[in-house]
Amino acid sequence: MHITFCCAATEAQPWLQDLRAALPGADISLWHPGAAPADYAIVWAPPQAFFDQQPQLRAAFNIGAGVDALLRLKISPATQLVRLDDAGMAVQMAEYVCHALIRHYRECAAYDKHQQAGVWNQRDIAPRSRMPVGIMGLGVLGERVARTVAQFDFPVNGWSRSPKSIPGVQCFSGQDGFNAFLAASRVLVSLLPATPETQGLINRDTLSRLMPGAYLINVARGAQLVEDDLLALLDSGHMAGAALDVFRTEPLPTGHPFWTHPQITITPHTAALTIRGESVAQIAAKIASLESGKPVAGLVDRSRGY
Repeated sequence: MHITFCCAATEAQPWLQDLRAALPGADISLWHPGAAPADYAIVWAPPQAFFDQQPQLRAAFNIGAGVDALLRLKISPATQLVRLDDAGMAVQMAEYVCHALIRHYRECAAYDKHQQAGVWNQRDIAPRSRMPVGIMGLGVLGERVARTVAQFDFPVNGWSRSPKSIPGVQCFSGQDGFNAFLAASRVLVSLLPATPETQGLINRDTLSRLMPGAYLINVARGAQLVEDDLLALLDSGHMAGAALDVFRTEPLPTGHPFWTHPQITITPHTAALTIRGESVAQIAAKIASLESGKPVAGLVDRSRGY
């Protein structure tokens, strides 16, 4: 069994070392143009040339949460695309969202200014009932975020394309439930995959349907947000602020208004990073299942985009 590794901007040797330890019977190598055909591939942002030269692959394992970059490439239908189920990303996403939510709810930005000014001033705490949180996307990551937010006693709404049932979460689904979901939420969290349907979904109309004084947390994909619409609604007062981890152009360009906007907090696409050890263990288990003819979780439905 031959496995090839092709992951852009990733230090390969630690991955190769761990993969060889987890799959001692496999021939595992770093891909290069003209490399021998492989049975399986581990990839992140590979070039088109990789799949052009490896049409015989049985499966390609994507080591990040999003598969949108893969779906833009021409890949043989015979090659199964496989997502990691979690690999340590769900808990990171939950802690990031809860940190952003609680920082906003407890008005920590105001306390930062008080500290800088040497002012001792306690602020009232609003009832949590006034801060319903809407989670868009209830997959593995979204469900973990929704359950974790609910542990802090915030009302939690969830929206997904197909119906879901999560204890402690009021679930909405489909286009028919979308506007009702927005109207019931003051904080909007996006965990949706990148698809043609979700591009530009967070726009003036969507954000305007949230409760007044709304707050946005985007940890999905930057292309989902119409940036000028957010800025306009911040200026109008309808939006109270935003915590953004993803952007249409990454790195965020110098001089972009998000860098200095007083109501926007940004981080460099770091809400949930792939943990190598957990990823390797999961990939090894999935390869063993495929080799024995057993089904595996995380198969990408190319028609749906995730």
